[in-house]
Amino acid sequence: MMDFGWSRVVITVAGTLTVLTSSVTAYNSCDVINSFTAQEEDASGSVQQVLEKYEAGLLLVLGFGGFSVLVAVTYNTIRRYVFRDVSNLDTTFDAGGRVTMSLTMVTVGVQLLWPADMLQSATVTAKMGIAGAFWYSTAVVTNIILFPLLSVQFKTRAPGAKTFLQVVRARFGKGTHIAVVKDASDEFCVLVMATLFGSYSYVGGLGSTFYVSYFNAFMVFVILATFVVRVFYLPGEDGELPFGDLDEIYNRLQCLQGPEDNRGRSYATFWSADSLVWMVQGVFIAASVTFCDQASWQSRIAAKPVQGVLGFFGATFLWFAVPSTIGTTAAITYLSFSAGNSSLMLSPGDIDAGLVVPYIAQQSMGRDGAFMVLIMFTMLMMATGSGEVMGISSIIVYDFYQSYICPFRPGLKVGHCILCGKVKREEAAEETIHHRHVDEQSNCRCPPVQDCAQCAEDQEAALITSGAAKKILRHQCTVHGDYRTYQDNIVRFKSWCILWVAVGIVPFGLVMLQTGIDLNWVFLTGCVMTIPCFPGVVLSIVWVKTTAKGMVIGGLVGLASGVTVTLVRASTLPGGLGEFLLNTSEGYTVMAGSCTSFFVTLIVTVIVSLVTHNITDDDEARLEWQKVRDIDNPLNPWVGFYREEFPNLRHNQKPSYEELETVFRKAKVAAIVGSVCCLLLFIILIPGVMASMHVLTRSEFGAWVTTMHVWCFVMAVVVIVVTPAEEVVAICKELKQRREKKIYAALENGVIPPQETKL
Repeated sequence: MMDFGWSRVVITVAGTLTVLTSSVTAYNSCDVINSFTAQEEDASGSVQQVLEKYEAGLLLVLGFGGFSVLVAVTYNTIRRYVFRDVSNLDTTFDAGGRVTMSLTMVTVGVQLLWPADMLQSATVTAKMGIAGAFWYSTAVVTNIILFPLLSVQFKTRAPGAKTFLQVVRARFGKGTHIAVVKDASDEFCVLVMATLFGSYSYVGGLGSTFYVSYFNAFMVFVILATFVVRVFYLPGEDGELPFGDLDEIYNRLQCLQGPEDNRGRSYATFWSADSLVWMVQGVFIAASVTFCDQASWQSRIAAKPVQGVLGFFGATFLWFAVPSTIGTTAAITYLSFSAGNSSLMLSPGDIDAGLVVPYIAQQSMGRDGAFMVLIMFTMLMMATGSGEVMGISSIIVYDFYQSYICPFRPGLKVGHCILCGKVKREEAAEETIHHRHVDEQSNCRCPPVQDCAQCAEDQEAALITSGAAKKILRHQCTVHGDYRTYQDNIVRFKSWCILWVAVGIVPFGLVMLQTGIDLNWVFLTGCVMTIPCFPGVVLSIVWVKTTAKGMVIGGLVGLASGVTVTLVRASTLPGGLGEFLLNTSEGYTVMAGSCTSFFVTLIVTVIVSLVTHNITDDDEARLEWQKVRDIDNPLNPWVGFYREEFPNLRHNQKPSYEELETVFRKAKVAAIVGSVCCLLLFIILIPGVMASMHVLTRSEFGAWVTTMHVWCFVMAVVVIVVTPAEEVVAICKELKQRREKKIYAALENGVIPPQETKL
């Protein structure tokens, strides 16, 4: 299972590092430009170096890298002394499973916000008008909006799963699992700044990426707000705004002749056919990045259903604020500036390379603007890069190492205990219900870890042991001890795994740069080949009749159909397949290919599954879902995360699927209502209102730009204030609960700790 999100990072690193170390010098001209017909050599801007490479390198590695490591160490300290689970393998990849709503919102938003989004949103706006940034942003947030619907089902069906590929293995077996994970190595190329991303991921695991993502988002919104204020609201020493006020910008914008498909050939209109084509194309690109990328699932797995749903909806508004604001602000300012100088400031090639944002930042703030762009892009690369490091590492640990390379109990059958190899209690109960003979001697009798006194001693010993002594630590529990030792070995393996993933990117990135592969083409056309994974992933979670044959056959047929349609459409364009890169990445070509891949895969998967499934009644369906409910860690069972929701359950008892459905009904309702409302807002209400105005007047244009700015400022306040406040409350709550447990335990033993009788 792979995605082409990596291409966006590589595109950014390959092109943006030049941007970040450069400024643009503009020359004034008097002629008004009616269309963008200037050639690259005729452009009025030139690129000159502002930052030396060693300056950028020191700032990145020592500044941001060192700070991130300190944040990771802080996170580890909190997990060790507050939550007391730092040595737990699952904590590395789910951050404890109780991440707060606001921290989920910030992390999801910033990890899905690739640096290329900031560049590309300004590029499409500069080429298509103000509709470009809006539809670019809407294409991505559409997938963020829909994700909670699927994630609630995932958490309800498989509460113990750490990767979405574990669900595939549990339901469809080894063959299908291998078929969908064999290409996961493509995610290795997701990074080129391995040291920066890998350092704090190695130290703190997924939890540290949540904390670092908060600081990334903090810096991004502070810089973005500063940029907006400096360009539009804060006059310079001469008392003038760098590019004039909104009225001046609008007047100059009207001097430019926009694309032919825009209403009135204006840049100030939402009637833009090219923008809509980009939106459809972007939906499929974003879907392959969102739903087929383990990094997205990890952020959802790390929170409970309600917090996860609300967090993703919050991330929708947070994500939309950044590219729409900077894309609109930078692009319309650039167009206005070009019109005022009667000449294009950047060549078409420079615009496609994403130079609009750094150009405007440098023009308005000089050298400080170059530093701000460098910091902002670095923050986004750190957030997205670390998420991908943890994503591929979790796939290696759970779907490769534990499943095939070094399983604890090779050949373990479905429904059998991993500790003793016997039939689990739940499976034995199902056999009894079906009036089948059950041999009591073959049933699992392993006590739950919460009731095991020896395990409590082993866990306490693990918390106070560190360094080399931890490698030779012997666990005393006769039931869980061997598995705890196995988990300790995997914890050490995961640390090396994260390091290998991070460091292994360096040679791959160098090869990519030296070969000169057109990564813009890969990014645009990659969704045709990755989107066939999407229907199978969704159906494996929401539809009980999905089969292994349906997934594999549907994916292969959809892939072949999508590639065929792409080539056929490209062959009809001028130059045919002789202009392969140009014609296969053309907007309508990519849209035709990706739509074909998706719908053919969906239809074939459903038809084949209907023909080959073996589900005949509700009992068979229940047993099918039981396969994914059995995904669990006996040392850290998933039922422990839901004690608050099920206070009357015994330690060795799991809630039924019906009970989970009842408890999480609020989350499901919130997901449905929230998705419908957000889709209506972004796809119907906002564009409908703006499109009704046809070409925006001066006041309408000012109202739209101001709305984007207010949206950005509000989200900045939420990120800066609400997120740390909720995290502090969560830590205080955990400390209070630990204190209460300690006092109750002392009261039961007849010993009351001094000065601890007050709760």
